[in-house]
This record gives sequence, structure tokens and C-alpha cells, in this order.
Amino acid sequence: MSQYVSRLGRRSPSAGTRLRLYRRPRRVAMLSVHTSPLHQPGTGDAGGMNVYIVELAQRLAAINIEVEIFTRATAGGLPPTVELAPGVLVRHVDAGPYEGLAKEDLPAQLCAFTHGVMQAWAGHRPGHYDLVHSHYWLSGHVGWLAAQRWGVPLVHAMHTMAKVKNANLADGDTPEPPARVIGETQIVAAADRLIANTAEEAGELVQHYAADPAKVAVVHPGVNLDRFRPFPRGGAWDGGAPGDGSSATAEARAAARARLGLPPDALIPLFAGRIQPLKAPDILLRAVAVLLDERPELRSRILVPVVGGPSGSGLAKPEGLQKLAARLGIADVVRFHPPVCQEELADWFRAASVLVMPSYSESFGLVAIEAQASGTPVLAASVGGLPVAVRDGETGFLVEGHDPADYARVLARFADEPGLSARMGRAAARHALSFGWDAAAAATADVYTAATQSHRRRVRSHHG
Repeated sequence: MSQYVSRLGRRSPSAGTRLRLYRRPRRVAMLSVHTSPLHQPGTGDAGGMNVYIVELAQRLAAINIEVEIFTRATAGGLPPTVELAPGVLVRHVDAGPYEGLAKEDLPAQLCAFTHGVMQAWAGHRPGHYDLVHSHYWLSGHVGWLAAQRWGVPLVHAMHTMAKVKNANLADGDTPEPPARVIGETQIVAAADRLIANTAEEAGELVQHYAADPAKVAVVHPGVNLDRFRPFPRGGAWDGGAPGDGSSATAEARAAARARLGLPPDALIPLFAGRIQPLKAPDILLRAVAVLLDERPELRSRILVPVVGGPSGSGLAKPEGLQKLAARLGIADVVRFHPPVCQEELADWFRAASVLVMPSYSESFGLVAIEAQASGTPVLAASVGGLPVAVRDGETGFLVEGHDPADYARVLARFADEPGLSARMGRAAARHALSFGWDAAAAATADVYTAATQSHRRRVRSHHG
């Protein structure tokens, strides 16, 4: 990764000062074709990207960059625009039938979506938008055309990449189609700047898509530290605690369990997210089955909550996980719970002994940082951005591969060492403090400025 990229991602004073000599954009058109920032994360196609867009847009507005988010209308009667927060507007675009349209069918609606974006633009004075920021490859295609038509820079965030997903498929999962690979390659070539969540993702853009390293900026996603914290609002926590904090941490966990109706002394390994093969919730269930085969005495004091709804290729078998729990003989210790709002999700994190993320691919793993910010360690697959999100052996454990027995061994440690969860949880909460959204928004604003600068240079050289 070039020095320029690493400077931009880490926001060194010299890079930031130099970039601010150029005018920041005043108003950004943000594109999220396939998932609305107004949707509940954890169900359908709504997940970490929704949280990312909402939080980033709000923090950009707070530093005087207005954001208009264009998304596809998925229900009749939606208002054309919704103010998400001061300075953040969501625009609903009619493109295809409101309901029953799978993400795989959306490429056929990109022309209609682009038409809706252009209609909104036509109602404004020239120069209304200073920059386009597209999220995911579907939005990238609309952004490519819009940025070119408006004469403004295009900044694109992949979030996930077809080539990376296809190289790390779960058994029996559906590979991403060649059309997506082609589309992503075109967007990488067209964008003025590409935002990667981690240095590894930046490397993947260069390796798999021949991205120009000078166009790739690393900006870690953030976490809402007001919401995801070891104690709910009103609880006092500043990154430390009196003494070693053991009693305070245990008290917070007990209170969260009481609010959620969970047993006070159980080992609670939590899965939170979309239920699909890529996220591998089945690995957690298989690991619990291995653990209980070896240690049947733990059955009376283990509870496994699965918080989330079917998504993506998981929709083909919406009850597959429940059936797997029954086949494994652990249905009595698994509790399925539909997706919850962010405030309640924070309580689920606080209540858990450990968050388990056995994913086959993660560009970052926002849920891992949210759980750690809530004071809960993470047991995760060592894939994608998870080694950045989780400090192995300090704030959680990273596992190479997806053998349920490996996950079972770590769960046994949490069962056998009563203080492990609280000790790692305190380290996790301190670690998460460095992932605030304000820093992510400031770094993103610097990327916008750099994109504007290079775009102007390119236009001048083209006309010169």
C-alpha cells in the first residue's frame, strides 16, 4: 500500500492539513441502491452497510457536509424524501416493483434508478452536488454515470467484493455471478477514489481488480460509542473502572440479562447478524454440539441466542438453522430472536459471554467492534477485517478456518474460566474507543477533498 494511502487512512497531520487547503464538498449525493438506511439492520439485505451509511452521513453533516442518500423505494406510499437528521436527506427512488425483488434482480433496474436520480438532480441548480459517494457495486454503476454527467468526482466503497467472496464460499453457497465481477472492475477503473475498510481490503482491490494504489484510501469504519458501551446511557464508564472493574462489569452483564430475560449465570455465546451461509451461524451451532458431546454437564448452563433474520442465499432455506439445531440435538439450548433495534442490540451484546463470528468473509465486521464497545469479547474467524477489529488473545480469539471443534475449544475456555469474559470485555471496550465515527467521518472528508483535487487535475489536463 502506498505511503499516500496509509497517510490518508491514518489521518496524519501533514496529510490532513495539506488536503484541507482544497475546498471540501458542500453537498454529497450518496447512493445505496439495494438497501435503505431506514431499514432495520439484521434482516433482508440490511446489515452493517446500513449502519455505516447512517452513522457516516450524520457525522459528515455535523462537519458541514450535507448528504442526500438515494435509495430504492421498497413500499408504496413512501414519502419522496425523509429527513434522517439535520443535513441528511433520504430520497426514495421508484425502480422496479416495491416488494419481492431480490438483490440479484436489481441490475435490471439500474437504468430506472439512474433515471430517478437524474430527475432529482434536474430540479436543482447546476452544481448542486459536489461529489458522488456510492456504496456497493450496484450503486457504483449509477454513481459512475451520475458523476460523469454532473462533472463531479466519484468516491466508491465496495463493502464486499465478488472475487473475495467467491474465493471464500461456504459449502453449498451460491457464488457471485460474473456480471458482478465485470461491474466491479469497471467501477474500480472509473472511480476517482476507493475507500477500503482495512489495509487488507485495499490490497485485495489492487490484487484482484488492478486498482491504482494511489486511488485507494484506508478508512476504518466507526462505532457509535454513545450507544455501544459497557453500561447503558446513565452508567458511568470512561474507558476504565474503579479497581479492576470486575464487579462493575459483572453488574452490567447481570442487569442486561435481567432486562432480556436471560439466565444470570449461563454461558451465553451470541450470534448477531443476518442468517446466511456467508456469516456461518451454523458453525456456532455445530461447535456447541461438539462442546456438549464432550461436556454434557454444561447443557444446564449454556444458552445460545441467534439474533437476526434470514438474508441473501439464506432465504432459500429460512428455517434451515432451526432444523440444524434440532438435528444436532441442541434445540433446547438455542433461542432464535428476530432482528432488534440498535439500542436493544447493545443490550444483547452486554448480556453475552462472547460474540461468535465464524464468517467466511468480512470486509470489516462492524458487529465485532460494536460488541467490544459494549464490553464483550469476540470469537471470530481470522478472515477479512476481523484481525483488525479483534486483538487475538486480548479482546477475543481469532480462529483459523471453520472447524467447529476449534470454536468448541475456545467456548470451553469461557465455560471454565469465569473471569475470562469480564477481563477480555474490559480490554475490548478500551480497544473499541479508537473506532469512533467522528474520526471515520473526518478521514472520509479528507478522501472527498483528495478526490476533488485529482478530479480537477484530470479535467484540466483533458482540456489542456
